[in-house]
Amino acid sequence: MGFEKAITLLEDLIKKAGGCAVIDGGFATQLERHGATINDPLWSALCLIKDPDLIKRVHLEYLEAGADILVTSSYQATLPGFLSRGLSAEEGESLLKKSVTLAVEARNKFWDAVERNPGHSYNRALVAASIGSYGAYLADGSEYSGCYGPDVNLEKLKDFHRRRLQVLVKASPDLLAFETIPNKLEAQACVELLEEENINIPSWICFSCVDGENAPSGESFQQCLEAINKSDRVKAVGINCAPPHFIESLICKFKELTEKLIVVYPNSGEVWDGRAKRWLPSTCFDDDKFEFFATRWHDLGASLIGGCCRTTPSTIQAISKVLKDPKQS
Repeated sequence: MGFEKAITLLEDLIKKAGGCAVIDGGFATQLERHGATINDPLWSALCLIKDPDLIKRVHLEYLEAGADILVTSSYQATLPGFLSRGLSAEEGESLLKKSVTLAVEARNKFWDAVERNPGHSYNRALVAASIGSYGAYLADGSEYSGCYGPDVNLEKLKDFHRRRLQVLVKASPDLLAFETIPNKLEAQACVELLEEENINIPSWICFSCVDGENAPSGESFQQCLEAINKSDRVKAVGINCAPPHFIESLICKFKELTEKLIVVYPNSGEVWDGRAKRWLPSTCFDDDKFEFFATRWHDLGASLIGGCCRTTPSTIQAISKVLKDPKQS
């Protein structure tokens, strides 16, 4: 598929969805609700090895809830991570491809079923291949600090992401989703890599945020967006896995800093302790709050809205209902 055609697919989806496409919600959260044990450096990618059918089941649950975009289970799936588990490079690459295949199969199965019902209100979903940050691979919480250390430079980050990007692109997703990017350096690495590899699949780049103002590294988003704004290959930019009460002001900030589409999919507001590997008690959004604020976020300029950690299909159903039925707002 050509790049222009791929962009048209995304633009058409946003238009069909009423001006704002709905991204799915917390993937690992839903896996755990079904009994999966994923307290592991591979996190949700562990199910690519142990229970791929469950991955497909969760994709289908989000489609049923009204998701227009499925994000694959490859966030923490990396070749070094698979190698550390004793898998071969070929097995690791096969699992990366499987993450896209499972999402595509779920999308096709769901769409074939709903198309038979002429009164349905669903859109044919797009599949976004998740590319987690370097910090996600480290599994030490550094995707929320941006502190990668003095040995991590631009070339190292590009080398880290390169082969995974190549493999995921060959699996033919509709979109690429770079997620929880914590600093300017990794954003630049992603942009340069897309150019070097001549990637013709539209991408979004989402940053994490822990203070509601800047990237976790302390750099301003104006600095972080410099390289992104020069790239035709990055179609959207925004925030994921940040507390939802930050999102309104961050959308306003991003609208001033970029002409790209704005994408936001916050977590529930609970705080993850990356070292202790547990959720800390905190004030969080319930589905009713997501329903209310999704409308505000769209009105402020977000074109893609969903949920991240600790959100569920019921969250996505609430978001979808209010965004696709203006009478509910």
